[in-house]
Amino acid sequence: MARPLALVTGASAGIGAAFARALAAGGHDLALTARRLDRLDALAHELRARHGVEVLTLAADLADPAAPARLAEVLTAQGRSADVLINNAGYGLPGGFGDNDWADQAAVLQVMLIAPTELAHRLLPGMLSRRHGRILNVASVAGMTPGGVGLYGPVKRYLIGASQSLHMECAGTGVHVSALCPGLTWSEFHDVNGMREPLSRATPPWLWMQAEAVVEAGLTAVERNQPVCVPGLANKVIAGLAQHLPARWIMALTASQGWRFGEP
Repeated sequence: MARPLALVTGASAGIGAAFARALAAGGHDLALTARRLDRLDALAHELRARHGVEVLTLAADLADPAAPARLAEVLTAQGRSADVLINNAGYGLPGGFGDNDWADQAAVLQVMLIAPTELAHRLLPGMLSRRHGRILNVASVAGMTPGGVGLYGPVKRYLIGASQSLHMECAGTGVHVSALCPGLTWSEFHDVNGMREPLSRATPPWLWMQAEAVVEAGLTAVERNQPVCVPGLANKVIAGLAQHLPARWIMALTASQGWRFGEP
């Protein structure tokens, strides 16, 4: 019997690479996509050697509107169907909304909002026909709080809502849909947008989680068909406060910190 196939976006490092390793250890073949093919190939070599799984590496920039369709077409051409979709690719821009060109803002929307939605739309029919599938959208605890800086929080709020909607729509079909909402996680994410040093200075170590723990929580949640997963006690407290405190209080607190993706 063929092993199930998992498509992981943003798989070259951090949480995406941790997802790839966990899924391979669980017996999944993989289709890994990111912009850095050299890193994908190195990871693929590691996973083939360690777990004996098949790994397809697909260099793609999800900022390109044509990328989701191409990814789906490659899987079809390989005679494979995705049983698991991990929508993990994402990043944050330095500064606020007005500090970045529209082209950069549009790329954020394409990568983190449109691309994951389109991939789910393209892969869902096959999952429904087989009456089995898993879709896990990597959102953020930032998407559970009002306010924030730039489009990162609003986009993650969309991912949470879209996941909940699709979760309800797929009830009883064998397809599970979940949103994973991590907080601060050790990965290259904060190096890319220059947040590593200022965030490390401004936050206590106990607020941070390892990528492997985040991934374990997410895979457990989607297998249980839990619509939203917030890993880690500290993040659960933050999410709980966000749900019960008045929005204006949380927005005022956020504004008082003056955080602008790396400029606390």
